[in-house]
Amino acid sequence: MGRDGDVKSGEPKAWGPSQVSSVSRKAAVGIEVRRAIVLGRLRPGDRLTEAGLALSLGVSRPTVREALNQLSREGLVVAEPYRGLRVAEVSLEQIQQIAVTRHALDMVAVEAILADGSGAKLALVERGWQRFESRASDPDPVVQHDAHVDFHHEIWEASGNYLLARLWPVTEAQITIALAEDQWMRSDPIRAHRVHEQLMEALRTRDIVRIERAFRAHTIDSANELVALLADDGEER
Repeated sequence: MGRDGDVKSGEPKAWGPSQVSSVSRKAAVGIEVRRAIVLGRLRPGDRLTEAGLALSLGVSRPTVREALNQLSREGLVVAEPYRGLRVAEVSLEQIQQIAVTRHALDMVAVEAILADGSGAKLALVERGWQRFESRASDPDPVVQHDAHVDFHHEIWEASGNYLLARLWPVTEAQITIALAEDQWMRSDPIRAHRVHEQLMEALRTRDIVRIERAFRAHTIDSANELVALLADDGEER
């Protein structure tokens, strides 16, 4: 399934580990679609059909419809007139915009964590880091991806900021699309671990200047590098 690939009725399943059998079938469909995006088996712009997904995942079309509607609300898939549902696409400019906005929101979380004199919020981040380390070298690229995203979620959650909590689902969807592109271009678990280790080391110093520099390198500088790679690769967006 490539950039122009459609999931069609009758097409044999080419992605996902197994048919959906979770109690929450709607959630399981969403997980399988997200997994396919992370692995690059569904690419930005690929069309999704209820019939094709229902057949591939062994669920009803209404279940698929509910799952796709949820993914649409989160921004992982988009509905377009006369085109149906497709995996969300991000332009090179949008990748940079996502990074700049993420960086600003990350720093809101960081400031709240540092303002906590008890150290309880930073301790939550430390526990999130331990969970990251336990999964960062997993051979499954989806586990690596989830470790990355979950660590950033832990930082936002540790801040205790109500609005960041509400913004996370949409933010996560955009991060997933951007990271899938990043993994497609330069999968490097060692580099990913090193960059996140630098974030954690900076947070432990409680030095806001050093922390800001580390987060900027992780998010904005990394996005700029990805944009340059995609531009060189000649991908049309």
